[in-house]
Amino acid sequence: MLAAGPTGLSVNKGETYRATLGLGGNIGDVVDAMRKALDQLHGRPALQITKISSLYKTPPWGIKNQDWFVNSCVEVSTSLSPLQLLAECLETEKHLKRVRTIRWGPRTIDIDVLTIDNYESNNPKLTVPHPRMLQRAFVLIPLAEIAPDLMIEGENVTHWRDLADRSGIEKIEQDGDWWKPGKLLI
Repeated sequence: MLAAGPTGLSVNKGETYRATLGLGGNIGDVVDAMRKALDQLHGRPALQITKISSLYKTPPWGIKNQDWFVNSCVEVSTSLSPLQLLAECLETEKHLKRVRTIRWGPRTIDIDVLTIDNYESNNPKLTVPHPRMLQRAFVLIPLAEIAPDLMIEGENVTHWRDLADRSGIEKIEQDGDWWKPGKLLI
């Protein structure tokens, strides 16, 4: 399955694993950017989107003086190494004009690797589970929708969601119907 090697995490040939990604943004048509991001990721060899959450309107986290965000989570099945998966996410952000200027600031699109099966890593390029996900209701709510039994730090995501401050978070689109593979052409 997943193994640590001299160049980071690797996957045994022919095997796949499950990963979860968090998507969000607050500049421009975020839903359109998220659809395009999913089209681009789903179109990559060795990566298939298997589950998608509803969309949520969420208050800003970190820097409060900015527009509200739209967030979602997806589950993928992939045979890419975790570092290759991260590279695909970053390339997708770049393709959709993501500019990194202010940490936790405004962005057109953000794609975070949240979890990789039950794997844990403190690799300097990729820490999994995502180091701040348990502090973020905007991640936990959509993640619990698609992976309620996913275990993080000895508890399932539903447990962590129930402990989170969910004030201000509003479901704006139901059940992942906002994206269908191949529906949009980039």
